[in-house]
Amino acid sequence: MSRVLPPFTEPQEPQEPVATPVLLEIGTGQDEPSLRADAARNRARLLDAAARLVAEHGAAGVTMEAVAAAAQVGKGTVFRRFGDRTGLLTALLDHSEKKFQAAFLSGEPPMGPGAPPVERLRAFGCAALRRAADDLELQLAAEPCPDRRYVVPPRRVRHAHVVMLLRQAVPDADGELLAHTLMGYLDPPLIHHLTKQCRMPMERLQAGWYDLVARVTRTAGE
Repeated sequence: MSRVLPPFTEPQEPQEPVATPVLLEIGTGQDEPSLRADAARNRARLLDAAARLVAEHGAAGVTMEAVAAAAQVGKGTVFRRFGDRTGLLTALLDHSEKKFQAAFLSGEPPMGPGAPPVERLRAFGCAALRRAADDLELQLAAEPCPDRRYVVPPRRVRHAHVVMLLRQAVPDADGELLAHTLMGYLDPPLIHHLTKQCRMPMERLQAGWYDLVARVTRTAGE
């Protein structure tokens, strides 16, 4: 028999109106005010060098040493700015991440506020699949190590969003755990396996997402 579960204690996405998207910030944030303009130019220069390496050699060709050489700076400069290779690659994905977050947090329906929660879930997953198809190699290279995978800010924002929609659609379910189930379907390594190794078309993955959302939210017969 279903029962109402205790409230989830982790921070949740605010209800409408939606707050400004929480975006991943890369860098130390410790630059002196007089150096911030120079720091911003240096960061852009490093990202330009990294983007050229991706275009020429793929994401596998982007190392901290290669970026330092391409930008003609010391390797330590790259580490200070981005922390590690994952931080550097995540920064390269920052623009598309901002657009994606803005779309599901404050964009137009059906992905943004104003549509029913199940419709928003469907649109969210299809947009995530399309984004993965566009940036799959870079997303795979930027995958955090296991102890960071579920706590990096972009993933936490996406997870909190899915939890919120699930609580609206199926309030008696464990939204936190179901959100992990849905998010697992959208993981870049799985998308790579299905599209590249199993040769599944993206249309089949999108149909599978619709089916999964329907089953999780008990709307399969609607």
